[in-house]
Amino acid sequence: MSRETDDLLLKEPPETDEDLEDLALEENYELNPAYVPMVVDALDRGDSERLRELLGALHPADVADLMGFLSAADREELVPHLQPDLLGEVLADLDTEIREEILEHVSSAVLAQALGEMESDDAAGVVDDLDAGKRAQVLAAMPDVERAAIETTLAYEDETAGRLMQREVVAAPQFWTVGHTIDHLRRERGDLPELFFDVYVVDPAYKPVGACPVSHLLRSPRDTPLAQIMEQVTEIPVDMDQEEVAYIFNKYRLISAPVTEPGGRLVGQITVDDIVGVIQEETEEDILALAGVSDAGRDADFAGIVRSRLPWLVINLVTEAVAAAVVGAFQGEIAKLTALAVLMPIVSSLGGNAGTQTLTVAVRAIASRELNAANARRVIIRELLVGLFEGASMGALLGVATWIFWHDLRLALVVFLAVLSNFFVAALGGILAPIVLERYGRDPAVSSVVVVTFMTDFFGFLALLGIAALILL
Repeated sequence: MSRETDDLLLKEPPETDEDLEDLALEENYELNPAYVPMVVDALDRGDSERLRELLGALHPADVADLMGFLSAADREELVPHLQPDLLGEVLADLDTEIREEILEHVSSAVLAQALGEMESDDAAGVVDDLDAGKRAQVLAAMPDVERAAIETTLAYEDETAGRLMQREVVAAPQFWTVGHTIDHLRRERGDLPELFFDVYVVDPAYKPVGACPVSHLLRSPRDTPLAQIMEQVTEIPVDMDQEEVAYIFNKYRLISAPVTEPGGRLVGQITVDDIVGVIQEETEEDILALAGVSDAGRDADFAGIVRSRLPWLVINLVTEAVAAAVVGAFQGEIAKLTALAVLMPIVSSLGGNAGTQTLTVAVRAIASRELNAANARRVIIRELLVGLFEGASMGALLGVATWIFWHDLRLALVVFLAVLSNFFVAALGGILAPIVLERYGRDPAVSSVVVVTFMTDFFGFLALLGIAALILL
């Protein structure tokens, strides 16, 4: 523990909540590292009052962040100090691995209370993490209406709109006026969603025909029919993949959208706060997939990390062995001109970096729907031209450096042609690999790196040694 932290712990506890709040977070809203040992110290002393003060100064999202910095033993001690309402909000923000661990230490009765304080989509996510036995106990302890909402949500496929949506919505018939709607909202305030942006206008079959933003309701006269101020809605099918939902929200700049069953009946809504989480989750998955790893998390175990990474390294070993076979086929040429052994890794590495640049741009374009069959040909030609230009530029630079070191113009020409060729292959692989993989239903972020690395290593060695054999030897 640092001297600064020791001094902080020895100081008198702050007098007000404002002092604690200022101390808890840094200017960038990250949890102050010195705050964690303060919580640990209160746990060690069994000081419930101090823990209540420390946790009370934090937003539930910051309490969830705090959990990630505590040891498993400290988390187990801290959980009983969380009231059900706070526990529910914290569980919604926790990393999956930590949440599963914490759920083992929460009684079914307390967890049922906490779930009752949560929105149906968040509650369903927590219940989904429970083992079958505890899930049955928790659901049995919940009121019938809340239990039915969670069970219905869990009936949908994972990572679909049905799992993402909250079942609590505000709906009104077409013939209502603004006044009717506002009076209804005030009467039923206890049953309204905690957060909503639109009142969905429905027909007699409970199908959405429009939406009235709350801001429109507040600005319109009471006698105005909803049909006059409602806006067109973008319906989300209940079985739509969450990545598709995120794309629609981003494209049409939605704040919320109704979710409908196959027959068109309104069954829930998705709000923008849910979409932010989906976008972050999908982005993290793509970034990790490009490196061939899964999300290790702060508390990932050794075996899990190894299992996620080792298979891709084995695949890479096989592809590199094939590339090395090219080197073996040219042993005689390398022995005659040792400069080739020095230049091989440089040519290969330059091509690999160029391929990774093209691949990253292509995967991002596919994920954001900026690259499809309509513009694929133009993008491919553009990337190939960029690859040729960059190859000519880098080949010229490396060729000049080769002439300066070895005073051999023919060797410099070999290097130039090898770099130019490898950059062309890198651009070709970097743009075509993700397009082809995506077309055949494979995740381009997962498999493309291995393909491009193999192509640039294999062709880098082949181009340099093959051209050298033709020109120099």
